[in-house]
Amino acid sequence: MNSALESLLALLDLERIEQDIFRGVSHSSVVPRVFGGQVAAQALVAAGRTVPDDRTAHSLHAYFLRPGDPGAPIVYTVDRIRDGRSFTTRRVVAVQHGQPIFHLSASFQTYEEGLDHQAEMPASPDPETLPTAAELLPRYADAFVDPVVVDRLLETRAAVDLRYVDAPPYGTVGQPREPRSQVWFRTDGKLADDPLLHVCLATYVSDMTLLDSVLLAHGRGGWAVGDVVGASLDHAMWFHRPFRADEWLLYDQESPSAAGGRGLGQARIFTQDGRLAISVIQEGVVRVPRDEVRRDEARRDHG
Repeated sequence: MNSALESLLALLDLERIEQDIFRGVSHSSVVPRVFGGQVAAQALVAAGRTVPDDRTAHSLHAYFLRPGDPGAPIVYTVDRIRDGRSFTTRRVVAVQHGQPIFHLSASFQTYEEGLDHQAEMPASPDPETLPTAAELLPRYADAFVDPVVVDRLLETRAAVDLRYVDAPPYGTVGQPREPRSQVWFRTDGKLADDPLLHVCLATYVSDMTLLDSVLLAHGRGGWAVGDVVGASLDHAMWFHRPFRADEWLLYDQESPSAAGGRGLGQARIFTQDGRLAISVIQEGVVRVPRDEVRRDEARRDHG
């Protein structure tokens, strides 16, 4: 296990300050606010620590309310909504500076047998044949206005081995393409067998690349390239089957719509042997300068 993964695991090991109140800290991010995947993962950790061990997370629904301050602790308050015979529901509110910045509802279930079918896993190359972030990012250093961004991206993603199947958004500036993207990911080191830990780490990674597919349709380049302003609005995940975050997972992503200053991303996460493990949907703010919006509209109107 590398030091970056150790640091991430420490980040998810929240301090319990009361029975249902936890406190977490933040890592630095490429943008001057708390990374949304971190807040979602920490909130799920807080919820999971109030649930019996025989119940695993099967869904979460979350709203990002305010930008988080990376320099201040985050307090997570858990509300025990329901403890049923099969399902447990928790609500978590994350607070900074006296204001809520994030809200999550999560549901947990005891294991049971039932009907079973799934969507087929799409074709994708062996992840071991794809370039690592350390190999890929320097190739596109010229795409970033500030070259320091490359170092920051490498730093923030050092705990996770994330590999793009095709060119990333920052490698296709000015070249619109189909709004689909695939990445393979796994933690850069082995993890304990705690199912909650694997679910929380997948939640953390799920916010890294999903809205990239929105930008691909417009050749916008990426959140750290040019003048696109983006932020997550809401996030939902369904955990269908067991998986390990330290084994390769295929994140198959697409954007069915962008309108009104918002973009929608949806995705499926498969294990390497083809099992559908997770479904994800996220909407985010996607803003570009108004004059560029007018130019895009004119191009569409006049072919």
